Amino acid sequence: MLENKRLVAEEEKLFRGVLLLNAKVVGLALGLICSLVILVATNWLIIKGGNRVGPHLQLLSQYFIGYRVTFSGSLIGAAYGFAVGTFCGSLLGWIYNKITAFRM
Repeated sequence: MLENKRLVAEEEKLFRGVLLLNAKVVGLALGLICSLVILVATNWLIIKGGNRVGPHLQLLSQYFIGYRVTFSGSLIGAAYGFAVGTFCGSLLGWIYNKITAFRM
C-alpha cells in the first residue's frame, strides 16, 4: 500500500514537471526551419546545375503556386515554407498543450 502511494506521488511530480509549449514560438521556429531548408535546397540545386535541375524539388510546384527551381522561385518557396511550417508548428504545439493539460 505504501509502495502504491509512493508511485502515485512520483507520477504526480512527473506530471507537474511537464512544461507547456508556447505554440507561437514552436510555429515560428518550425516556419523558419522549413523556409531555410527550401531556400538552401533550391539554391544548392541551381548552383550545382546539370541537364535537369531539381526534378524532384520541382514537384513542390504542385502545392506551392509560383514555385520553380530558380532563384526567384526559391524566395517564393521560402515564403510558402514559412507559412506551412508556422501553421504546422503552431498546431503541433497546441495539440501537445491540450494533451498535456488533459493528462494533468
